[in-house]
Amino acid sequence: MRNTIKSFDFTLMIIPLLLAGFGIVMIYSASMVTSLLEDNPANDLMVKQLIWFCIGLVLFVFTSFFKYTFYQKMMKLIVLTLMGLLISVLIFGSTFNNSTSWIEIGPFSLQPSEFVKIGLIIYLAAIYAKKQEYISDFFKGVLPPLVVTSILLGLIIMQPDIGTAGIVFAVSCVVIFSSGVRWKHLSFLIITAVTLLLALSFHLVTDERLSRFVGAYQPFSAPEGDGYQLIQSYIAIGTGGITGQGLGQGVQKLGYLTQAESDFIMAVIAEELGFIGVSFVLTCLLIMVLRGMFIAWKCEDSFGSLLAIGISGMVGIQSIINLGAISGLLPITGVPLPFVSYGGSSLIMFMMSLGILNNIARHVKHHEYHKGSYHLKEEENIKSNIGMVNQAKNG
Repeated sequence: MRNTIKSFDFTLMIIPLLLAGFGIVMIYSASMVTSLLEDNPANDLMVKQLIWFCIGLVLFVFTSFFKYTFYQKMMKLIVLTLMGLLISVLIFGSTFNNSTSWIEIGPFSLQPSEFVKIGLIIYLAAIYAKKQEYISDFFKGVLPPLVVTSILLGLIIMQPDIGTAGIVFAVSCVVIFSSGVRWKHLSFLIITAVTLLLALSFHLVTDERLSRFVGAYQPFSAPEGDGYQLIQSYIAIGTGGITGQGLGQGVQKLGYLTQAESDFIMAVIAEELGFIGVSFVLTCLLIMVLRGMFIAWKCEDSFGSLLAIGISGMVGIQSIINLGAISGLLPITGVPLPFVSYGGSSLIMFMMSLGILNNIARHVKHHEYHKGSYHLKEEENIKSNIGMVNQAKNG
């Protein structure tokens, strides 16, 4: 039992849970007034997030113990299940903010595209780990897995969910690059994919989506229109200062800043907890990413290493896109902040992913322990043999 406890990576256990718990508190603060205005209990969204957290916690513990190499064997089933869910969304899904991305389950909703992120990471890590011998061969080693990737991306774009598609594309590039693909092959793939996405985007461009670019880069040209949301975010961030206005004392969440509990929760954190609160969240996210990359570097198994890189990259990329949106560096795409924003599918997916990462860390620790024990025994045997030789000489 003691050895089992020692095998866990406590950094990757404590920080995700701490960040998710912090998120639940901030969701309550950000949503309590708007929930009352909608004739719901003040803690309505907090309770829902708490339920999702409990489900995520069970899956976090399960995936922490469940051997990660099993996913390599299940990659085909995982991909087929994800494709089936994405097709079901297009047929039976519910629409919110002009995107048909959710399947309603009673009072809750499930967003299958969130699980494509980790599912595709598993698939690409498994495939490219097998193809290491001929990874430099574009048509044999690189191209085949991209067909599946393209299908999944296409189904997400059809919803349309450009923000999630962008994250899936970026994370896929990280895994592919880390697998050892040649630069010229990767460059060709990125240029081709971006060209196709831009061409497809022209068919998906609406006034509402175009307004996101105007709102991001020229918010003060339309302060009552396209730029309104970002300006409110600026006000929230600017008034927070070092220590903030105090937990629950923010003003922008009172009907000024929409989606305060989800996409713009960092703006609420900045207003109520100031630079200190923002630094706490950013530090936790950075530690998770760096720790995951360290585990990937230490892992001698190609699949485990690529899987750890993909999970770490996913946390980092999604955080950058969310923070870029609230600060006006990137268009608003409706991407939640990992572990903190309101959203059950996102929370469950990230907790599962960190559980898998923790399992890889356990494997690395176990391998290093036995490797160290082996070298120690070898050293003892060498010393013993030297001692026997010396005794024989003296005799």
